[in-house]
Amino acid sequence: MAGFWGKGKSDQDTEVSPDFQRALTQEVMATELLRIKALIGTTVLLAGILWTVYLLAPEKVSQIWHGNLKPHYLYSVMVPFILFELWVHGAITRHMRQGRDLPLFRRYLGALIETSMPTVALALHINSMGSVAALGFVVPMTYFIFIILSTLRLDFWLSTFTGFVAAAELFAMAIFYHPDPSQEASVFYHAARSLILLVCGVLAGAVGHQLRRQFEKSIKAATARDRITNLFGQHVSPQVVERLMAEGTKTDSDIRRVAVMFVDFRSFTAGARSRTPQEVVERLDGAFAVLVDILDRHGGIVNKFLGDGFLALFGAPLEAPDPAHRAVAAAREMLEANERANEATSWPLRIGIGIHLGEVVAGSIGSPRRKEYTVIGDTVNFASRLEALNKDFNTQFLISEAVRDALGDACGDAVALGEVEVRGYERPMAVWRLG
Repeated sequence: MAGFWGKGKSDQDTEVSPDFQRALTQEVMATELLRIKALIGTTVLLAGILWTVYLLAPEKVSQIWHGNLKPHYLYSVMVPFILFELWVHGAITRHMRQGRDLPLFRRYLGALIETSMPTVALALHINSMGSVAALGFVVPMTYFIFIILSTLRLDFWLSTFTGFVAAAELFAMAIFYHPDPSQEASVFYHAARSLILLVCGVLAGAVGHQLRRQFEKSIKAATARDRITNLFGQHVSPQVVERLMAEGTKTDSDIRRVAVMFVDFRSFTAGARSRTPQEVVERLDGAFAVLVDILDRHGGIVNKFLGDGFLALFGAPLEAPDPAHRAVAAAREMLEANERANEATSWPLRIGIGIHLGEVVAGSIGSPRRKEYTVIGDTVNFASRLEALNKDFNTQFLISEAVRDALGDACGDAVALGEVEVRGYERPMAVWRLG
């Protein structure tokens, strides 16, 4: 019940998430429109039933209302009520288009006006039928229509307010019109009836509050998924998305120690010249699908696609205790998978892989409207240069000395290529070949 009395955890979250707040407001206003449509439809249905009974059994109507009922009496309540609801519907629709919420006082004022409509109808019935018959007839039960539908307001206090207004106005009408208000028993009788209305309002509010919480959970999940997809791209697997959401991974810029992997298909452009665009796309998509699946299983993530290659990370944004081991294991499997794929195709592809281990600046970078999670630093630059050296050495898999040291005995097949001149670096760098 803490959420009824103040700001709970979910409320605090909305303060720091404008997108979440806007989405929740839109959902609440959408349910409000549904409630208004239900009220209008119910009113039209009741009006139709009234006319049908009046036309088919006028003598029974005359007997119940003592010959005093004129349908236009009730229509004088129903028609203004429908017009009022249509006006409220239009106001809510305009606010939704503008991305604004309705002022709180207007919600309470609307609840007061709506819930007072049965009271006006009850007064007409009392004048036609007498207080005892009218209070025991159907009109007092119409309060329940407003209380039940107030659940769609998704607001505990608005539903409770609706129940309170219904209870107070029914009790006031009963006491004011009762033929003998001095009888103590009649006061308790009508108070008990009114109390039920109030209790129903509280229960409707509790249900509405629970529905609102479910909306919040759904919107939070959808917002988190959209945010992760926007940051990391459509290539992020559902499993990675779920892990990012579950771990509450932060995307603010920070220093991470990661293994950076660059992958490139050698001579792909030359092979693409003699093939149709459809063949090129299908071959590349098929190759990427296999490699990305391997990355997912080893805890890596594709940070971005680079034409006929991609940049992958191990250790960011998901924590990895042994990023170098994971990256090398993934690379070995990728090479094996590519060899198997080449045996089954007329267009074999040769992979070039470069892996370096070190610190990077990782975080969300971009404009306020569009951000992307990426990594920046010398580690990234060197990994890119390392992959490019595959062309010079006619190799497929090169690692840096930092990766070699991190692997230790796990890479006994590593072959030292010596101190190599690397473009952009003043001194030669140690390079190792694997695979």
